[in-house]
Amino acid sequence: MKAQTLSPANIFGYDVRYVVPLFQRPYIWNEEDQWDPLWQDVRRVAEQLLEAPAGYGAPAVPPHFLGAIVIDQPSTPTGYVAVRHIVDGQQRLTTLQVLLDAAQYVTEAYGTPMDAQALRVLVLNTAAITQQSHEVYKVWPTDRDQAAFVAAMDNDTVVPAALASSTIVRSHEFFAGQITDWADVTGEPDKTRARLNALARALREHLKIVVIDLEPGDNAQVIFETLNHRGVPLLAADLIKNLVFQVAEAQGSDVVNLYKRYWSSLDSDYWRQRIARGRQFVPRIDIFVNYWLVMRLLREVPSDRIFADFRDHLIPEVEDIEQLLADLSRDAKTFAAMGSLRPDSAAGQFQYRILQAMDSAAVTPFLLWMLQWDESELPAGQRDKALRCLESWLVRRALCRLTSKDVNRLILDLLRELAADGPATAGDTTEAFLLTQRADSRFWPSDNMLQESLTDAPAYTALLRPRLRMVLEALEDQRRTEKSEPGRCPRNLTVEHVMPRAWREHWGGDVVDEVQAVHRDALVETLGNLTLVNHHLNPALSNRPWTDAEAVGRGLGSTGKRSELLKHSTLKLNADLVSGNPEAWTEAAIRERTSRLARKLAQIWPRPEGTDPVRLSDAQSEAQPTLSTDAGHPGATAGKYQALTAWLGSQTVESLLATFDDVEDVLGSPLPASARTNLPYWYSTSNPLGAALRAAGYKPTGVNLTTEEVTFVRMGTL
Repeated sequence: MKAQTLSPANIFGYDVRYVVPLFQRPYIWNEEDQWDPLWQDVRRVAEQLLEAPAGYGAPAVPPHFLGAIVIDQPSTPTGYVAVRHIVDGQQRLTTLQVLLDAAQYVTEAYGTPMDAQALRVLVLNTAAITQQSHEVYKVWPTDRDQAAFVAAMDNDTVVPAALASSTIVRSHEFFAGQITDWADVTGEPDKTRARLNALARALREHLKIVVIDLEPGDNAQVIFETLNHRGVPLLAADLIKNLVFQVAEAQGSDVVNLYKRYWSSLDSDYWRQRIARGRQFVPRIDIFVNYWLVMRLLREVPSDRIFADFRDHLIPEVEDIEQLLADLSRDAKTFAAMGSLRPDSAAGQFQYRILQAMDSAAVTPFLLWMLQWDESELPAGQRDKALRCLESWLVRRALCRLTSKDVNRLILDLLRELAADGPATAGDTTEAFLLTQRADSRFWPSDNMLQESLTDAPAYTALLRPRLRMVLEALEDQRRTEKSEPGRCPRNLTVEHVMPRAWREHWGGDVVDEVQAVHRDALVETLGNLTLVNHHLNPALSNRPWTDAEAVGRGLGSTGKRSELLKHSTLKLNADLVSGNPEAWTEAAIRERTSRLARKLAQIWPRPEGTDPVRLSDAQSEAQPTLSTDAGHPGATAGKYQALTAWLGSQTVESLLATFDDVEDVLGSPLPASARTNLPYWYSTSNPLGAALRAAGYKPTGVNLTTEEVTFVRMGTL
């Protein structure tokens, strides 16, 4: 390549067209970051020219450096205006052209004809030698910006209202306004003409740009990737786009046709909009390409490696660049349509429940993979089965408060299995894969584990509000299905406690001591005490006693909590509550409802029967023989766990708080590692510890892995 430092007069001073390839990004510079800093630089040079002494030997005004551009030179037929392709620097050249035209516009009105003409030749070619009307412009932007560019550069017409808000039009208005104010056109005419003359000289001769002309054999893409850009960094998708079309051009493809068919829609504002991803805001197109690459490469793709992995791992394997673009375009449309999938479809439910409510974006490549196939390749039944299996796996683990730290790798492993088996059996492959997972971070919780985990779990505080709301919505939807009623549960309802958290005010008459009060505090947070309402109940209404009679008797108005919930009885969850509990809402009712709802959840998110998970930690640490105890609870283990059964069996209290160290003292040996890291381990009935507790007639509650404490409660008490 050949580099030289040129002024705008050298770059634009002859008939030439600098064309932005269609596959480059649209014009995106703005006032704060680029226009105003550029104008301040140009104004400073013009003012230095105004103040510089005249005559031989006077010090020269130093030029201002604007950066670098990279130009490729395709062959131009004889008799045509010379054409240069802008490999890099289109934002800079476009802005400079708009600035030159704005200066010419103001100078033509308030300056000298000579200065106006000196600027005009830098923005317009000789019309007589052009083949098409747009060839009169020295710079020709990408197709998305062409109409706005023509409107801005044509000083003889009014900008159409539809283009008035475009970035290029606003750029022209900004520069014209700044130049008009600076030239002081309402002041002395001679002073104005002198200022505009200095500005014309500054723009023509005292701005410098390094122009890099590529020569045959130069790799335009490598140069494009390594250059630094002023102001707005390139998106990963911008780099990918340039690489793909460079390859397409090298293969002799019709790049204009490919761009219009497969990529032009990806240059819209929708795709460049920044959306939340964790704590960052990332352009939507980069997020999509990241997930798409994970699906295609079947490997983890860090966000800072999107382009590098595309270049290094995908392009070398591509023989048909058009097919790659077609796949990318098709899957982009699928990604954009995910939020509008039918809510009653398996895919729509998966998108709402998993991607939206549970905010589990890591599974997006899985959903993309499922939606990319035609039904002739992936039958609808198999696709729906796969989606429902993974949805069940994710929701059950969330309800059992199991770790999600390994989801990324699990999805990759699952995608590899699907790729190996093919789409036709995707549902069977997904189910078999999830059922064979044994690690604590991967197993699929059983019905028993789900029931045990929810029995005493503080669902209101343990689950993030969108997840809890989604679970209650699913229960409502299933109830409507059971009653054959149309419609689905409305979204964004409010989660409400049936027995209020402030129960002591009007609900505490049957609580006799602080131990019972602590148990009730825990109970009100469980699933059985939660429902949905259309809006927040006023605290005074929410905390009222259950029946109207109790409310009247306490002077709290004419309605109790039950009547307030009756106002929301269009929800079947509330209709069941008020009809099934006409006289009182009790602790026993809460426990019974928790158990019933847990069974419903197991039906909503089923797991194949007869395949209870065996975790590695259990298999490795606790393979011990079992025996029947004299307490009549089969399944208690021999050895160290028998000591725990005997110790608890000798207790006379209803509940007992113990530290993990206390338990280990009783056992005479350490607890399994799972007991300190895996909360559902304590509530499982299938491991030796759980069997030992039940053999003694106790069950654990209030397990705290942070403080390493557990409360043992005699069965029947809670």
